[in-house]
Amino acid sequence: MREKADRELTGRVALVTGGSRGIGAATARALAAAGASVAISHAASPDDAEEVVNALRRAGARAWAHRADQADPDQVTRLVNAVAQRCGRLDILVNNAAAYVTGEIGGDTDPAEFARQLAVNVGGVTAATRAAARHLGDGGRIITVGSHLSTRTGFPGVADYAATKAAITGYTKGAARDLAPRGITVNEVQPGSVATAMNPPNGPSAPAQRALNAMGRFGTPEEIAAGITFLATPAASFITGTTLTIDGGYLA
Repeated sequence: MREKADRELTGRVALVTGGSRGIGAATARALAAAGASVAISHAASPDDAEEVVNALRRAGARAWAHRADQADPDQVTRLVNAVAQRCGRLDILVNNAAAYVTGEIGGDTDPAEFARQLAVNVGGVTAATRAAARHLGDGGRIITVGSHLSTRTGFPGVADYAATKAAITGYTKGAARDLAPRGITVNEVQPGSVATAMNPPNGPSAPAQRALNAMGRFGTPEEIAAGITFLATPAASFITGTTLTIDGGYLA
């Protein structure tokens, strides 16, 4: 945990969807270190989620885990409402949960998998944002995790995934316009290649990914979490409707 002087989010309540591992877990830790109480959601990894929550509690934070399928708007709405009811408020929403399905257009792919990807990556974000907007007050923060692939794919097989993330960029801008009069900021963080279970740094595409970015390496979940946490702090109060790209120079 950071020193007390650095705990800019003391008294705030945050919800991180897909917070049981990877970028989500790192974000939960970073927000808690900044003083926030943190709820995380998971779809099918209760053990991982409890491990994250227990670690946060051992470090002195208030933390909870909730199960919710981001592909189901009703479950997402109930998740947001449950966190707000339990804590008496909601200040920060981090839309991190995502599905990643690859396959070239015209190839042998499962339509149901692509449909679920759309439901999670777009439907889950919009449902959570709409539900959170009913609870957030002045100074509220909504931060969605997008992808550098929405700007430049760089290789085949990711059209559908890239489209879902590009949709979120547009949604972020529109939501920022809608919610700004209420003092709520809405932003997107756009990671590049990050070392997670979804994209391991020793995977078959890893050498090509390293070659595509200027720094020649994968980022860490903690490096993405740092950007998300900054956007959640009072220092980012005049930033809304924008995309913070953290990609090691992929788009340079």
